[in-house]
Amino acid sequence: MELGSRDAFDRMGTLGIEEEFFIVDAEGRPTSGTDELVYGSEPPAAIPGGLDHELFKCTIEAQTPLLDDFTDAEGALTTVREALVSHAAEHGYRIASAGLHPDARWRELDHAQKPRYRSQLDRIQYPQHRNTTAGLHVHVGVDDADKAVWIANELRWECQVLLALSANSPFWNGFDTGLASARAKIFENLPNTGVPSAFEDFAAFERYERRMVEYGSIEDRGELWFDVRPHTGHGTVEVRAPDAQRDPERTLAFAECVHALVIDLAERFEDGESSTTLRREILDENKWRAIRRGHEASFITRDGEGTVPLAEAVDRLCDRLDLSGLGTILDGESGADRQRRIHAAEGATALREDLIVRP
Repeated sequence: MELGSRDAFDRMGTLGIEEEFFIVDAEGRPTSGTDELVYGSEPPAAIPGGLDHELFKCTIEAQTPLLDDFTDAEGALTTVREALVSHAAEHGYRIASAGLHPDARWRELDHAQKPRYRSQLDRIQYPQHRNTTAGLHVHVGVDDADKAVWIANELRWECQVLLALSANSPFWNGFDTGLASARAKIFENLPNTGVPSAFEDFAAFERYERRMVEYGSIEDRGELWFDVRPHTGHGTVEVRAPDAQRDPERTLAFAECVHALVIDLAERFEDGESSTTLRREILDENKWRAIRRGHEASFITRDGEGTVPLAEAVDRLCDRLDLSGLGTILDGESGADRQRRIHAAEGATALREDLIVRP
């Protein structure tokens, strides 16, 4: 039974970035014949922990090493991405990035054969069979387990801001969904996803995690796929809300924000700040607004007494945390809008090419 512990939370401010990508052929279409790339060759030394499929053989995850601080993030992310793109090219493949690949037709693609994924497919069935999603996950180390749970509780409102800003998946299974982030909606059809409830303290979260394993709901702690969670193995707060991004600058902007938020909230916890009371229904509504509208979203405020547009919410975050990257994303074209524009003007071939990750 794979469970974490309170003792894992022993370092403050470390950073890890996990990115999920699509393996595509010369024409930019997701492809399943990738075992040689992933399992049949030595992975690049620049990618810690090597390479592994996600649920589908056309999806792959790469992660940075554990970083002591955000100042090391740009170099580490660049190194990992360049190594992945080069390794794929050596085997005749390319790498693409978006929350969903518009040409990833799940009925025509093979699932990975790892026992973990075969078990999930058997247990979850249809929702997992069609899960061609790719996300961005950011880990920030926290030096106290109760502090980590408090921070994760508080981050639930900001997660919807990050989702709206990152929205990069309007197309799924070959058609326009009308959503800015169809990935988020498809993924939350799985169990143990979406916005989690607040937990009183680490003991409450640990009890929940243990019961989910003991009762057979999940096989290990990694199957609690919430938008934000205390990771009891790594000793981090992990934010899983954003869509995957093609451009490393965007990935770095989200990582910078999550890192700064966790540090800020850790200080607030240490100062004895009270928890924010957030109705789960309001948080779910805000997530829907992010999914549907992306950069055009507005959100119900924490007190439920009004709404705030994404631009204002981002401005407040940037002022509070002294950030610049998020503002640049807000001022630019959203990933969802870019995909729709290219598809309408130039067609599917041009869109596939636009999603390619450049070395």
